[in-house]
Amino acid sequence: MPIPPLRAIGVLPMLATALSALAQQTQEPMLPAVTVTANKQAQALERVPASVTVFDGEQLEVDGVRGLEGVAAMTPGFVFQTFGQSGAQPPVMRGLSANVTSFSSSTALVVDGVATLRGLGFDDALLGVERVEVLRGPQSTLYGRNAEAGVVNIVTRRPGNEPYAAVSLDLGSRNKQALRFDASRALVDNTLFLGVAGEFARQDGFIDNTTTGRKEDDRQRKGGRVALRWTPSARTDATLRLNQREHDDGGSLWGPTGGPRETVRSGTESWNRSKARSASLDVSHELADDLRLRSITARNEYFDRILQDTDFQPADLVHLGRDYHFKTVSQELRLEGKAGEARWVAGVYLDREDNALNFEQKTPFALARTRSTQQGNSTAAFTHWDVPLTVLGSAFGSALWSIQAGLRVERDEMRFALAGGSEQSRSWTHASPKLALQYQWQPAAQLYASVSDGFRAGGFNTFAPETHRRYEPEKVRAFELGAKGHLLNRRLRYSAAVYRMDIDDMQVQQMGSAAGQVFMTNAASARSTGAEAELRWLIGTGWQVQTGFGLNHTRFREFRDGANDHTGKRNPFAPDINGHLGVRYDAPTGWFAQAQAVGAGKVYVDAANTAANKRSGYAVINLSAGYAWGRTELTAYVNNAANKHYDVIGFPASTITIYSPPREAGLRLSFRL
Repeated sequence: MPIPPLRAIGVLPMLATALSALAQQTQEPMLPAVTVTANKQAQALERVPASVTVFDGEQLEVDGVRGLEGVAAMTPGFVFQTFGQSGAQPPVMRGLSANVTSFSSSTALVVDGVATLRGLGFDDALLGVERVEVLRGPQSTLYGRNAEAGVVNIVTRRPGNEPYAAVSLDLGSRNKQALRFDASRALVDNTLFLGVAGEFARQDGFIDNTTTGRKEDDRQRKGGRVALRWTPSARTDATLRLNQREHDDGGSLWGPTGGPRETVRSGTESWNRSKARSASLDVSHELADDLRLRSITARNEYFDRILQDTDFQPADLVHLGRDYHFKTVSQELRLEGKAGEARWVAGVYLDREDNALNFEQKTPFALARTRSTQQGNSTAAFTHWDVPLTVLGSAFGSALWSIQAGLRVERDEMRFALAGGSEQSRSWTHASPKLALQYQWQPAAQLYASVSDGFRAGGFNTFAPETHRRYEPEKVRAFELGAKGHLLNRRLRYSAAVYRMDIDDMQVQQMGSAAGQVFMTNAASARSTGAEAELRWLIGTGWQVQTGFGLNHTRFREFRDGANDHTGKRNPFAPDINGHLGVRYDAPTGWFAQAQAVGAGKVYVDAANTAANKRSGYAVINLSAGYAWGRTELTAYVNNAANKHYDVIGFPASTITIYSPPREAGLRLSFRL
């Protein structure tokens, strides 16, 4: 895939200046200023020298985005591996993926400072969210292991003095029913505040089971968040957060490869009863002017419990079951401050993992059960500095040239034991530096260049023979050039970037000699190159356009799997292109209409890039229209309006097809205080 010449980035300032000169002063609406915490300090989006896509929480709620798949659909360079099980959706960022069997992820999910580092549990219902930040490129300097490709950072709304309330009701296809609410108020003015958000959602399935006469894949989800905030003084702010999310589903969206679509003949009950819960205490205290101490103490758990038929026959011949319990306790302490004109953050991070892994696999010949434990400890120290080199005139008051630099040193230890066996242990120490040079040629526009390192922790293969028990950390070095800013009197926001990432000791999945046996090795290296661009434009009165696309070329530089040589092949589940285009019109009389197209290119399921084992490229059209009066809004919507099929065929081992969801139509009634 050809990459745009790097000199194209240099043309952007001249083009932007020309467009700005044509813009006239107007009283029409402007795009709002956006503040992010990508570098663990509040900064304007235009001041961050990295690729960051930001979503407003209220807008996501209005648009009916109820999970991270909807966020990924609108983010260049970000997709999910289609897995067909609620709560199990490994992310793919800039072509880097991680199989669920590794119990790790190449992208980190961070919700109010609490991290999830696996594909299992990489999900969120987006309840009570203030904003979602998607950071692309290695973020291990500030976020540690398993942030080698990026971070999804979710910030929930903090309750305050002003009362807030929002509620929505959805009714739709396949008996869909969903109720969501978000409310907060002061219990004691200026001192004690409470926020509560929750949801209940259910929907019938669409896969026919000809053996039982039922739909096989019904879905039910419930959950909530509670935030209790205490501000005993102007210098201290403490928030206790409790979160829980539960799935009580039927079978996965799976069927036999080569059989009738959306049809199974299963005589084995299949279900998914997974649960995520977390508790955290976030305390911030201003020690002095421009010096703040912050502490985040957290406990994060995920219970992954499934039973799934995999031969789809009336007799119970082949099935798999999981009963996993992942538990992480973590502590982060950091100082944020200023040294002259420079801004800095420094801190320490510690965590402890305690995972119980119970797995069973039924074949026509035997029922095999494996029980094991994995425990780990991580200790890290990190710092990040934003140092201005020169300053514009006082009319601007911001740095023209600046350097952002950071370093993290992390030590990870892991212990593994099969039930009744002896314990094995491994440890690794890794340094993750980052350096960015930033040219702020206008107050709301910049060019930047960066180099950064990231890594994914090594580990143990739970279900592999002893000869393949261990694998080492995966390492990434990335180079990026980018530009971002505003034009046309803040009616247009743009960003663009080109990048290259070199991946060494790449963790890849290989197959064992026993049926269904898979394990991770470091048998490969790869290179990921690409380009991304985003644009949001308020056009005229009431019209806005939002679009973005990502081009990515991730290929193995080296990968020998037994007698097979996969050099030059695509990384599984990594598309060469993804993108979205949305157009919305808001009339002065209160009605509105919106159309959106989202899609991604072809992906292969295996490293051999077998022609039959793939998901073809696709584009999906989503439509909505409605009317708003006062604080109430009624919306009619159709998702996947053309009923496009984009099944994953041949996963795993050519035997299973993962069905894409069909067209869905519905009504949504929303009220906001």
